[in-house]
Amino acid sequence: MVSEAHSRGGIPKELPPIREVDNSVPHAPKRPQVLDKTERRLAIENSLRYFPKVWHDVLAPEFLDELDRLGHIYMHRFRPDYEMYARPISEYRCNSEKAASIMLMIQNNLDPNVAQYPHELITYGGNGGVFQNWAQYLITMDYLSKMREDQTLVMYSGHPLGLFPSSNDSPMVVVTNGMVIPNYSSQKDYERMSALGVSQFGQMTAGSYMYIGPQGIVHGTTITILNAARKYLGRTSEQGLGGVLYVTSGLGGMSGAQAKAAVIAGAVCIIAEIDPVPAHKRHSQGWLTELFEDLDELCNRAEQAISREEAVSLGYLGNIVDLLEHLVESGITPELASDQTSLHNPWLGGYMPVGVPFDDGLSLIEKDPEQFKHLVQISLRRHVNAINSLTERGTRFWDYGNAFLLESSRAGADVISNDGSFRYPSYVEDIMGPMCFDYGFGPFRWVCTSGSDEDMQTTDNLARKVLETLSVDCSDDIKTQYLDNIKWISEA
Repeated sequence: MVSEAHSRGGIPKELPPIREVDNSVPHAPKRPQVLDKTERRLAIENSLRYFPKVWHDVLAPEFLDELDRLGHIYMHRFRPDYEMYARPISEYRCNSEKAASIMLMIQNNLDPNVAQYPHELITYGGNGGVFQNWAQYLITMDYLSKMREDQTLVMYSGHPLGLFPSSNDSPMVVVTNGMVIPNYSSQKDYERMSALGVSQFGQMTAGSYMYIGPQGIVHGTTITILNAARKYLGRTSEQGLGGVLYVTSGLGGMSGAQAKAAVIAGAVCIIAEIDPVPAHKRHSQGWLTELFEDLDELCNRAEQAISREEAVSLGYLGNIVDLLEHLVESGITPELASDQTSLHNPWLGGYMPVGVPFDDGLSLIEKDPEQFKHLVQISLRRHVNAINSLTERGTRFWDYGNAFLLESSRAGADVISNDGSFRYPSYVEDIMGPMCFDYGFGPFRWVCTSGSDEDMQTTDNLARKVLETLSVDCSDDIKTQYLDNIKWISEA
């Protein structure tokens, strides 16, 4: 159970001891040093506002040290010493069950089994933050434990502005992340504001406390793969995806869904992941069927799976560019391909350049960021060349909303058509939009806040029955989408 001190205490009354770095969890790469002397002082002042003045002489040099070593002030001293995970909703001590559900979701976002860099409060995508520091977490959990349903908690980039009078019909929490005007929204501006502790990038569901792990993204990814096969390959629901090869990259927080989704869809999937931590995590969880480090062994297994029409996900622990170039040289042409490297965050480890081992890449980010950027752009040009070679042989490739085409074009890669448009479509405009979203279908998920497997099965059965009823009397294009969703619920 979340104890009284932890769920209702906010900032502790006594200064807690310094916490050592816990190497049992992955840690975020060091962020760039972007602040001048005056701004560094401001960053410290911004951090000290959460604490009694009597602590400032102790905390100021400590926070400065974090800023110098890590490029950001996370306030590791204040990281809770209790285990971080989503408890059953009944175990949260609070005045509102609705507020308790938000507390549950926040702790799920920071669970080491869920979050990418849990101690830096990053859930996924390299920079998708729940909070900017641990003081914000403590204060927010305290507010949630005390609030009534006629109040609203207002959050700005992880910073709790306070509880405000509202009504029972008003939102419990209003959240905004990274709200800046366009003229000050460049990558450089973001890095400066992040270091100052005044803005964060919350991604879609990290800073809004709605992330449920890759399980949630399994739904959208499954539907995308099924619809891509219909549109590009003419595969019907009855035919399935047996013998279809789908090649992509990424086994992290969001991209990890690809392995499970491809198997549900019935395809053979090869996924490259250069970071051994998520690769082994997905394999141990059973989401990734098999994991390889040798490209020849991987390709032999893939050809075997294709001939047998197996539904299987095969991971490659290595760089996606090496994988794609090997497929080109080996004469293996996937029917479908995409990419889910974190190219919205290209210079801080979201994309590792080919030829650079993972740990060396992290070191290079810190020691020579300009060289790292140069190597990333070279890698993207090779990446695109390999994709172009495969598409000339029949592969259908799409951008998965991760800024792949944008960053590739900035790197000078061959992704622009003669009319100035991108050579390849995005999954929204070409697949999910016209085949799913345009009919009113969209992602839907739910959370079983009791933590009971029996309750979760009950909700699954209810959703399945509703969709089965709706699918009886409708047009074929609509019925297909209902059946896809039923397949997801049944097999996810």
